[in-house]
Amino acid sequence: MPSKLPVIAGNTAEQLAALGQQIRAHRKALRISAIATAEAAGMSRVTLHRIEKGEPAVTMGAYVNAMAVLGLNFGVVTPADSSESHGATDRDGWIPARIHMMEYPQLRQLAWQVQGADTLSPKEALDIYERNWRHLDEQALTLHERQLIDALRLAFEGGR
Repeated sequence: MPSKLPVIAGNTAEQLAALGQQIRAHRKALRISAIATAEAAGMSRVTLHRIEKGEPAVTMGAYVNAMAVLGLNFGVVTPADSSESHGATDRDGWIPARIHMMEYPQLRQLAWQVQGADTLSPKEALDIYERNWRHLDEQALTLHERQLIDALRLAFEGGR
């Protein structure tokens, strides 16, 4: 029986949902069934389904087990670490829980209408990129920003 839902902030619920979507998208990209993933992670298929939906009542250990089985790393990024390394090997396929517009010059230009916010959810960022793609200067995209766009598309659109 599922445990009682903890009280969480709205943005935390969005972050868990985004994490669950990333896990599901990665599993699908690897073409691994939910049953095989759940068995390998030592959980039921229902628990994996709840993880992929971003339910907050699922234990952190279950999330980490599911990610480990799929070859995803889980870790805490300190502000100093996040600004230092934007290399291809450590950022490929990675989506931050909140996207800082200052780190993505093209996103900052496309999101001129967003007032009073320094960060966006991954879904909001993808929506801005998609809606305004015709205004994007693809030549000016940094490797870091290209990787973000690719990861967002993989997570939310299955790589379309």
